[in-house]
Amino acid sequence: MCEVTTALPSESEDGRPVIVAVCGKGGAGKTSVSAAVVRALLQDPAHRVLAIDADPAAGLASALGVEVTRTVDDVRSDLIRQVESGSGGDTKEMLSKLDYQVFEAISERGNLAFLAIGRPEKEGCYCQVNDLLRDIIATLAESFDAVVIDGEAGVEQINRRVMERVTHLLAVSDASARGITVAKAIRDVAQSAVRYERAGLVLNRIRGEEELSKLPIPEELECLGWLPEDEAVRKAGLEGGCLLDLPEGGFVDAVSGCLSRFGIHTATPAVAPEPTS
Repeated sequence: MCEVTTALPSESEDGRPVIVAVCGKGGAGKTSVSAAVVRALLQDPAHRVLAIDADPAAGLASALGVEVTRTVDDVRSDLIRQVESGSGGDTKEMLSKLDYQVFEAISERGNLAFLAIGRPEKEGCYCQVNDLLRDIIATLAESFDAVVIDGEAGVEQINRRVMERVTHLLAVSDASARGITVAKAIRDVAQSAVRYERAGLVLNRIRGEEELSKLPIPEELECLGWLPEDEAVRKAGLEGGCLLDLPEGGFVDAVSGCLSRFGIHTATPAVAPEPTS
């Protein structure tokens, strides 16, 4: 049985921006949940939200209706090519321009800013460049009220390529045994790979209480609630529609309810379906 928890205050322990990292098995609906989290946080027009697509599949851009022209890995690859060829001048000077180049890769739409990490073109260890880029992203995040990271299933890459600290780690699973196993593994790995304040589980595409009651939810995973199958979400996925335009109710309200139980309160809090006792 999935025990739904009560909400905590909507801020991180040290007063910094709320940083939500969303991870889960491929196909579990992780990107749709990430987009819905962004949508919920944008309900307060006074809040600035930074969405970071850290999944090389880059689905979050489409889900948010954002066009990506440059990624962080484009910046990284350009710098490495210049360093290796000696065509960019002084290395220290090139490194000093990284923050400006990352800023140039940001797309903005109202109170939403979007940054895609991309897929590395060059493998190998370029530790100084990687560390600088991660520091720049972490510093950039401080300028926002909330940050949502759509990550891969492997949470350790968030530490390596985005930032070493998040406030909320959100694992997404569907009703499959594999999805729940991956969600548990994410939480287990995160204990050593990522610094976080709170971790929780959201169950996606659940058909009701009867299906929910049959799922083997590990006790160590804090279950925030479940999200129903939603035709509007399915249609947006098939047609490449923007999930920011989803209507209220159903999936959208359920996500807001889960966030509230996670200690993240939106401008229009809603209630997610709760298991019956």
